[in-house]
Amino acid sequence: MKTKADKKEMSFVEHLEELRWHIIRSLIAIGICMIFFFAFIQDFINQVVLAPFSAKFFINDFLCRMNETLCFGKIEVNLQATEPYEQFTRAIYIAFIGGFIVAFPYVAWEFWRFLKPGLLEEEIKKTQNFVLVVSILFLLGVCFGYFIISPFSVIFLSKFQIADGIQNNWRIGSVIELIAQITLAGGLLFQLPVLSYFLGRMGILSSKFMKKYRRHSIVLILVIAGILTPPDPLSQIFLGIPMYLLYELSIGLVKSIENKEKTTILDLNS
Repeated sequence: MKTKADKKEMSFVEHLEELRWHIIRSLIAIGICMIFFFAFIQDFINQVVLAPFSAKFFINDFLCRMNETLCFGKIEVNLQATEPYEQFTRAIYIAFIGGFIVAFPYVAWEFWRFLKPGLLEEEIKKTQNFVLVVSILFLLGVCFGYFIISPFSVIFLSKFQIADGIQNNWRIGSVIELIAQITLAGGLLFQLPVLSYFLGRMGILSSKFMKKYRRHSIVLILVIAGILTPPDPLSQIFLGIPMYLLYELSIGLVKSIENKEKTTILDLNS
């Protein structure tokens, strides 16, 4: 089995050069996917980005089947562009977001390729499913943010009024940013178990610490949910519950790492 001493040492400049090429290849992959989205930008905006405004959207249809009183129907909001370049710049922005989401597994793979030379063979075996797990969690988070959080955020903001007679005329750029931010936030938040795993492997995070500050974490989760969603309790609950479940899953992962390390130490002593 190879040790770190057996591996070729690279200088700091060589590491930077290697990292640069991983970043370039990732950007090329994102760029290719971005071109695809930009080529079909009108269909993408109408059928994906603005879909949460439709009465036929997934979550609305599901709620209607459960109980008609839960239906929120079509969201009546006037969308407009207030600046000459707004539609063009927002088209590039949303095409980039779409390209990043689709290319994310490849980007994660490039990141893994950069880290791999610095790992031992045993460490590589233990983290060989890194790209798969990270990609699945990210895509699950993206779907959760888009299909669950986005429609409730949009319905709340469209119905909220500080005074009668005020019409909701929204800038299309603001709408695109809202949907994109919520969607990406979901993908990033679902990386909590992965982050906890690596912190646990490095000995920075322990299950005892996470259990001790569980109540503090719940408060922090509610604060994060409040920041990422409109100020309505339903959206915060929908985001807070999976975040808490991910936190509990993270505790389990860190605990399993500690148990394996204890078993290894006992085997060595015996």
